[in-house]
Amino acid sequence: MMQNQKSGKAPDTQTIEQKFRQMIDEFNLSMNRAFHTKDEIDRFCSIRGIPQAVLEEVMSGNPMALCIPLEYGGLGGNVKENIAFLSAVSYESLSLSLTLGINNGLFIQPVAKYGQDSVKAKVFSRFMNNSSMGGLMITEPDFGSDALSMQTSFTEKDGIFHLSGKKHWAGLTGMAELWLLTARKKADSGGLMRDIDMFICDSAAPGQKIVVEEYFENLGLYQIPYGRNQIDVYIPEEQRLVPHTSGIQMLLDLLHRSRFQFPGMGLGFLRRMLDEAISHTKSRLVGNRKLFEYDQVQNRLVQLQSNFTICSAFCLKSGELAGMENNLSQLGLEANIIKSVTSDMMQESAQSLLQLVGAKGYKLNHIAGRSVVDSRPFQIFEGSNDILYHQIAEAFLKLMKTAKEKNLLQFLMGFSARASDRLQKLINFEPDFQLTQRKLVQFGQVVSRIFSMDMVLNLEEKGFRKDLIDNTLITLKLQISELLNTFEFENNTSVVHEYSENSTWYDFTDQRL
Repeated sequence: MMQNQKSGKAPDTQTIEQKFRQMIDEFNLSMNRAFHTKDEIDRFCSIRGIPQAVLEEVMSGNPMALCIPLEYGGLGGNVKENIAFLSAVSYESLSLSLTLGINNGLFIQPVAKYGQDSVKAKVFSRFMNNSSMGGLMITEPDFGSDALSMQTSFTEKDGIFHLSGKKHWAGLTGMAELWLLTARKKADSGGLMRDIDMFICDSAAPGQKIVVEEYFENLGLYQIPYGRNQIDVYIPEEQRLVPHTSGIQMLLDLLHRSRFQFPGMGLGFLRRMLDEAISHTKSRLVGNRKLFEYDQVQNRLVQLQSNFTICSAFCLKSGELAGMENNLSQLGLEANIIKSVTSDMMQESAQSLLQLVGAKGYKLNHIAGRSVVDSRPFQIFEGSNDILYHQIAEAFLKLMKTAKEKNLLQFLMGFSARASDRLQKLINFEPDFQLTQRKLVQFGQVVSRIFSMDMVLNLEEKGFRKDLIDNTLITLKLQISELLNTFEFENNTSVVHEYSENSTWYDFTDQRL
């Protein structure tokens, strides 16, 4: 039963932990029934949407309660538990993990933190009692990565906000009933204010229906609907989120917290890729030897295992930093590193599994082929990785300038001492502070792997399995060395626009006699 009144009594932490573990166990059973009894996952993965029987089964344990505050009947919104939960789900289904991640990270958490008290009980009741779903609409057809230039606008009259515009590529399009909509205030002059506001939109309420103009035929993640939406809604004042400082800072806090939770989706997925690869290579015979015994196969398996270990370190760091009580708006460097490296590892691991499995894995209903297309968009949404690496490099170089330190090793000794101590020969140089964009992206990749190593060493200090740590440190050092070699190589190439002339190979063959 939902609890509406707030209590001054401190919650019983042990009881909450028991409820969480019980929910994980029950959800694992429901996923097993849904994917392996009622409707085989390999059979429905090639159709659009989630079959109703599967959806009802996996939602029967009310997993959305995880991020709902205790006073509204939930389990309290502990980010560490949410990360562990997403990991358990993504082992079976990356699409389902993302579905729950959208609900929790992009709707429930921001409403819990910034929503008005007068509306929270009604909203959370929908999740607790009706298995409702929620999502976030930011991206617009003409403004993807440049989200702060969005053109969706709002005006206010008598406590009612009129929002108008277009949004697309919002996960759960047409499926979720509750949405967070981002918009900019229209000034009296007709222009749009710089700051961003966010509103809860209940598409089932009068005047708040969002019209889906088109459903997209997305390449992967078939179970999650995407599309283009027409926004022309009237929202009461109580459904406006209240920022603690500015709307942009509120949005950054939301997005950074979501990026910090990427390792939750990544870890279960990476573990599945690793388990599938080990199982296949141990059973597959090539030339009277198990595939597992070949040196190059071992190299791939170690990389898969290292990715799992790195992502485990990210989960630990995120659990320590990303609590709801913390303002993450200023932690863009850490959030962007964790998101970009996690999503890169997901795609790399899927590609490796497909390579190991071979032709059989290229079937849409095989875990290997499906994982390649399902993991690829993680490198694009919530910030394209090329852009994030660029931002990481700029933020890092800005910190160096502020510290008035030109040498990378010397700066990192006070910023990331564990990793820098192991990389002294590689990073003892002075980077150019006027890098081209392509070099900024490469430098961002270097910085990200150094920070990744530091987090792995932190994981070792906590008692994580040492043989996995040792292999991972070697793998990361090799990656950093390779990235630095690329970074130091001079490259100012530019595309040849008119390339047709003298570029047809057949014209240069010997004439037929």
